[in-house]
Amino acid sequence: MNKTQLRRYAKLLAKTGINVKKGQWVIVQAELDQPEFVETVVEELYRAGAGKVTVEWSHGPLANIHYKYQTQESLAEIPKWEIEKWELKKKELPAMLYLESSDPDGLKGIDQNKFTAVRSARGKVIKPYRDAMDNYYQWCIAAVPGKAWAKKVFPHLSVNQAVEKLWEVILAASRADGSDPIREWSRHNDEIAKRCDYLNRLGLVSLEYHSKNGTDFKVGLIEGSTFMGGGEESLKGRYFNANIPSEEIFISPKAGEAEGIVYSAKPLSYQGELIENFSIRFEGGKVVEVKAEKNVDLLEKMIGMDEGAKMLGECALIAYDSPINNTKILFYNTLFDENASCHLALGKGFGNCVRGYENLTQYELKAKGINDSMIHVDFMIGSKDLEITGITKTGDRVRIFKEGNWAF
Repeated sequence: MNKTQLRRYAKLLAKTGINVKKGQWVIVQAELDQPEFVETVVEELYRAGAGKVTVEWSHGPLANIHYKYQTQESLAEIPKWEIEKWELKKKELPAMLYLESSDPDGLKGIDQNKFTAVRSARGKVIKPYRDAMDNYYQWCIAAVPGKAWAKKVFPHLSVNQAVEKLWEVILAASRADGSDPIREWSRHNDEIAKRCDYLNRLGLVSLEYHSKNGTDFKVGLIEGSTFMGGGEESLKGRYFNANIPSEEIFISPKAGEAEGIVYSAKPLSYQGELIENFSIRFEGGKVVEVKAEKNVDLLEKMIGMDEGAKMLGECALIAYDSPINNTKILFYNTLFDENASCHLALGKGFGNCVRGYENLTQYELKAKGINDSMIHVDFMIGSKDLEITGITKTGDRVRIFKEGNWAF
């Protein structure tokens, strides 16, 4: 891949992704797949003004080894030094850049019961720190190609060819394949903001979804909530883009108000396995039944993580005729697949979708209807014939999506 283009991508992540402020501490989390690009992005972070950059390396295959040989109790234990690190993060609020490159099959064969139990135990301890930091710092999830991921997406190519091809589609999907990605993202954010403004002026109280695949679903919205997308502003006043790429406009629905059934439009890659051709049925706002042609037990474990895992935390709107969906590629990676077409998410909602959220406690946000959970798992429901209708306070029906795409 052209080094000049990768430098532009790195600059995009530093300046538009997390928008690092002068003197700020930045933590980069990356696997061992693209060390040269990590060097480039670290340099661009410093050039953008970072005072200190820390790189936290990981290696996916080690997880299988740890889970094979360690006890559940040992894996779930959070040592004192790790708690102290979370305390420091809560105090310093470093910007976070997550470079995703993991093998979609990396956790295949792992003891799922053990994995779920460990994740649940650790999540209960770490969650209060995450909640305390939520909305106060900038973060961005982006992607670089790992060899195993590239071969999964392009199995007919050699490893080197697959990595090169995956670089091409990552940069294209991330609007980072041109001469000025930062300018392209400014335009993209402006376009998303205009759609958000229109939706927010409607004063919607619910959304209805219908598709020929069987989706027949209605979800309630929180009074005073807003549609968001593209860039957002932290409570410290810093504008950033949490996801690169991102095509979505999203809102957190009202927990406890969801009725009907939704059918998946794409497989869900979860914990190293694919959940395929599945449906989820809601009653009284909660999941009451799941079905799947493959890995239904994993889907059941997911919604059993905690009480909030059975309720929705996000409704995201993305045109079926989106740049990512038009590639006709299944990425086996939620960052890309969720931006291909409309999706929902089970689990934690976004408090910043509520107007005045900065003056509300977590308890007050939950009382308004923001769902709370240790998980947030997106699954795709957008089809080429999906119809979405918004219902206003006065009962007016407004067509939002027609035949899978925006109706306005």
